[in-house]
Amino acid sequence: MPDLLSEDQRLLWHPYSPAGAEQFFSVIGAEGAHLHLVADRDQHGRGAAPRRVVDAMSSWWAAVHGYAHPELNSALNRQAEKFAHVMFGGLTHSPAVELAEQLTAVAPEGLSRVFLADSGSVSVEVALKIAYQYQAAAGRTQRNRVIALRGGYHGDTIGAMATCDPVDGMHAAFDALVPKHVFAPRPPAARRCPETGEWQTDTDQFAVWAAEVRRLASDHRDELTALIAEPVLQGAGGMHIYHPEALQVMRQVCNEYGLLLIFDEIATGFGRTGTFFAAEWAGVSPDVMCIGKALTGGTMTAAAVLVTDDVASTVSTPGAGMPGALLHGPTFMANPLACAVSLASLKLLHNPQHPWPQSVSTLERSLHHGLSPARRLHSVADVRVLGGVGVVELHEPVNIPAVTRAAVDRGAWVRPFRRAVYTMPPYICDEAEVATITAAICGAVEEVHG
Repeated sequence: MPDLLSEDQRLLWHPYSPAGAEQFFSVIGAEGAHLHLVADRDQHGRGAAPRRVVDAMSSWWAAVHGYAHPELNSALNRQAEKFAHVMFGGLTHSPAVELAEQLTAVAPEGLSRVFLADSGSVSVEVALKIAYQYQAAAGRTQRNRVIALRGGYHGDTIGAMATCDPVDGMHAAFDALVPKHVFAPRPPAARRCPETGEWQTDTDQFAVWAAEVRRLASDHRDELTALIAEPVLQGAGGMHIYHPEALQVMRQVCNEYGLLLIFDEIATGFGRTGTFFAAEWAGVSPDVMCIGKALTGGTMTAAAVLVTDDVASTVSTPGAGMPGALLHGPTFMANPLACAVSLASLKLLHNPQHPWPQSVSTLERSLHHGLSPARRLHSVADVRVLGGVGVVELHEPVNIPAVTRAAVDRGAWVRPFRRAVYTMPPYICDEAEVATITAAICGAVEEVHG
């Protein structure tokens, strides 16, 4: 009987991989912050024993409560006993209404209407369509482009790809396929002092960046619908941290030129950067906000787009060739299971015994301490931490297979990319588990890259 990894290699196609690429491990179980991994054959060709490792990735930043959490599982089971799915066209249900109530209660001020989508990329597609319909309904039908930031990443579908970095991003191969937008430089790098909480950046570089954003908005004012950005932390574009004041500049520019401000909080939302939504670092409210990933606590796919009353009412008013309806409708939007488990996840985040601010603050201190030894390695260009995010950036691209295996040998699952070996641990990790993660990252980088 062929082993699981061999059958996978024969049949499946994994993300960001050629067909038939060898995978490192299979998962046979998960609980708490841990994964049980098996390499079906060891280096001698024998069946390998399972390894219990800490998941440093929260399953691509989503499983903030870890795995097999009883309250999340219970929420899924209770809803499954009633109904697992129903179409959302012409119908509604209690989990969707309750989730919208909860999301608008915790969202930045003014975001009062919720469109429930089924993945992060889809939520960005919806946001882009909303921005176009908003401008068209106001008679500005010539506006069909957005300002995006270099270094940004917003998803893998066509519209979302078009807003990702067109040169250094993962989608440069699709240049001939995607719409052409306007790209501003990424804001200069910033750090938040863990002792004082103060943000630091190069003020001269910041002023140059702000002037360039304003110039681009002015030059393209008749073409633009919106400005889209990942607030404070750019994720898959390189784990780049920038000063919250940049969000204030974006808000001012959008106000001045009649653009919608779209914040992509898919990776940064639900406490990951140290505020519930990263926009709160600057006290800025967007017109449109995309959320996903940790929305369901990592149990299943779901996303949402939150908008202001002004945006919703404008798009909902017929005129200028627009029908007065948002032209999007995923089959599995507002899936009752996803809504029910999202409600349970939000409740866990605000559990008075273990509230998310306490958990993320503890993570931040532990990551600062545990990753600091990496600064001494000659292969390391930078080490940075924000909230529950820790990044070791190398001078050269990471040897992903070697670093991954070396980290697993030290008890942690990591998934590096480009020049970054990083972690976004589950919020439930204790200090010992975070110490395992940081020691594994530092040790793996030293072993493989020196």
